[in-house]
Amino acid sequence: QVQLVESGGGLVQAGGSLRLSCAASGLSISTYAMGWFRQAPGKEREFVAAINWSGSRTNYFDSVKGRFTVSRDNAKNTVYLQMNSLKPEDTAVYYCAAVGVWGVITRSNDYEYWGQGTQVTVSS
Repeated sequence: QVQLVESGGGLVQAGGSLRLSCAASGLSISTYAMGWFRQAPGKEREFVAAINWSGSRTNYFDSVKGRFTVSRDNAKNTVYLQMNSLKPEDTAVYYCAAVGVWGVITRSNDYEYWGQGTQVTVSS
């Protein structure tokens, strides 16, 4: 059974940092593209960041470019999202996702597996 488990969320002041982790089991992420998405109350889920199977290519939502960094450790079967200079508008539930392709995938509908999410709250 495939499981993606996010951790590292919490409450932080604006300007602060958090590092989210997504630990996978039941699959080897070394052959999977991985992504991060978020959903704020009353809003649709939106793309945040994505990384290809090797970590050589990434893609980011415009509003997080220069502040967020996605990375992966295939040996640990874990993907990370380093979030710096956080803003109140970053408040959302953050989800990681996996799909068994080589490229960088930004559309949520293309992903096969999803985690349960971790709450990130940024206070002003």
